[in-house]
Amino acid sequence: MDPQRPRKIVVTKNGPYLVYGGVPLAVEYIEPNEEGGSWQYRRGKTFDVKPAYALCRCGHSANKPFCDGTHAKIGFDGSETANREPYRNRAETTTGPDFALDDVEILCASARFCDNYGSAWKLVEETNDPHKRELLLHEVARCPSGRLVLRRRGTGEPVEPPYEQSIVVVEDPAQGQSGPLWVRGGIPIESAESGRYEVRNRVTLCRCGRSQNKPFCDGNHLEGFKDPFLEE
Repeated sequence: MDPQRPRKIVVTKNGPYLVYGGVPLAVEYIEPNEEGGSWQYRRGKTFDVKPAYALCRCGHSANKPFCDGTHAKIGFDGSETANREPYRNRAETTTGPDFALDDVEILCASARFCDNYGSAWKLVEETNDPHKRELLLHEVARCPSGRLVLRRRGTGEPVEPPYEQSIVVVEDPAQGQSGPLWVRGGIPIESAESGRYEVRNRVTLCRCGRSQNKPFCDGNHLEGFKDPFLEE
């Protein structure tokens, strides 16, 4: 790997994600509110920043989140099946008085931030109530996969949290499962098969190896994917 390359993630054929450009890497835990719904993230372990590193995407590395070559031993099939059409072209939209809520369901990483207090789809229609407006903004901003995106009515301007470029290893103690790689801040992701995926502020990459929407997460980690950080 060439450590002098600019920041980007390269999906390798049936192998790991190669991360270039000294991208910060840390673990974060989904923490619930009093009702048990996903509500906030708690920072866990922070890894030393390296110019370049390889992250496991087969789910079987003994050195998670890093690759240890196990993908080759087990014959991992990492074929990319994700749709290349731009997000906005695929989104279903729910419109309220102040915002439009775009939704591409296949991107769901099952983090469940959107299901609090009546759900984001209901709250977007009730933003005349300041409390519900704040709840909506809170929930959608914490959707790690970018399945949900708010746009301002009139201008169409996206309402996006100002994430610095980084990668987060998501852990979900409430479900007893380890989650995806949360890629933040618009880091380019290059396909092993052809070209570059649409650059977005928030996406989640599969690291359990089970997604049917590779390289992106589709929530299949909830079927029993765990790593050592889950119990820390």
